[in-house]
Amino acid sequence: MLVSATTEAAAKPVRVCHLIHELGPGGAEHVLVDLARVAPPAGIEMRVLSLMPLGAHRYPQMLRNLGVRVDSLELASRWDPRGLRRAVRLLRGDPPDLLHSHLKHADLVAAYAAPRLGIPMVSTLHLIEDEVGMVGRFKRSLGARARRRRAARTIAVSDAVRDWYLDCFAADPTGVVTIRNGIPAPEPVTAGGRKAGRDEFGVADGDLLAATVAIFRAGKGHDDLLAAAARLGDVPIRFVLAGSGPEEERLRGRVLTEGLEGRVVFAGFREDVSGLLGAADLVVHPSHADALPTALIHALAAGVPAVATQVGGIAEIVGEEAGILVPAGDPAALAEAVRRMAEDAGQRQRMGEAARARFAAHFEGAAWARRLRALYEEILAEEPGSA
Repeated sequence: MLVSATTEAAAKPVRVCHLIHELGPGGAEHVLVDLARVAPPAGIEMRVLSLMPLGAHRYPQMLRNLGVRVDSLELASRWDPRGLRRAVRLLRGDPPDLLHSHLKHADLVAAYAAPRLGIPMVSTLHLIEDEVGMVGRFKRSLGARARRRRAARTIAVSDAVRDWYLDCFAADPTGVVTIRNGIPAPEPVTAGGRKAGRDEFGVADGDLLAATVAIFRAGKGHDDLLAAAARLGDVPIRFVLAGSGPEEERLRGRVLTEGLEGRVVFAGFREDVSGLLGAADLVVHPSHADALPTALIHALAAGVPAVATQVGGIAEIVGEEAGILVPAGDPAALAEAVRRMAEDAGQRQRMGEAARARFAAHFEGAAWARRLRALYEEILAEEPGSA
């Protein structure tokens, strides 16, 4: 029996090598783990190449467990120029169909390697870099130049990122597309699992659990959250802060100094974000800048309403129905929104239901992978000799 060329092409996986600066904890890095879970059914065969050594990071092994080949260029720094030729040498023996770079360090390597391997390049913008100094502006301009010269498409993870990028750089708008990240649909949280999660953090019966999932670094709004928590002494709520990072020790000290240890719990770095949010009554995300925070996509999937800041792509996740948005850097407004949510169980339920609907419509992982596959196919069809 003959198989049509269209059917044959659809059945053949698109082989994509993802380049990224490193595979330590981080939003862009975890995006690759999420994608690896949903890529095979969409016809995407993934490979990941890290510029920096893999070390003892968790994500390389997680990717390998999902059947993804992971290599490293073993560079001394993200800007080590030896990465350009090392990438070409490593990939030349078995080149992928496309290179897909993440963040500006990898953009430079991909822009050098792609034409030498005779394959197209795609780049994803994960950040809005609008508060950088002179050196930062120079570095981001290098990345933008590499994309303009070599990337067949630049993917923005939100409309906010796309708008920022087009405002800052002389890029062709037709070559910059928005494809919002997704996550695999989580397993439903059982009543027993929810109770175990709440017991872990000492949440009393009748009290609320407000979860925050973010790296502890400047700009994530943790100080605003602690200030808001101090204003809510009469509200039966416990704040659980999940993550790790350079600001953690200072924030822990502030909690002790201000007598907030009974209201604020540090949960450490957690892979089981879905489990944590399944035990939560609301998510608080006080960031001062965010392109498309995955933690809020997890909140949608778990059916948990959000109190978040109206910055970057956050409104594209939460919308008008799945949470309350407040100005960034305003602890009083943050506290008032948490109070409103805490005092209205009906509102939390309505917003939770809206959150699940938004996840299914816009952020479900399988659909995200299919959108990427369609873009890859579109690019490959434009290549000379593809017909």
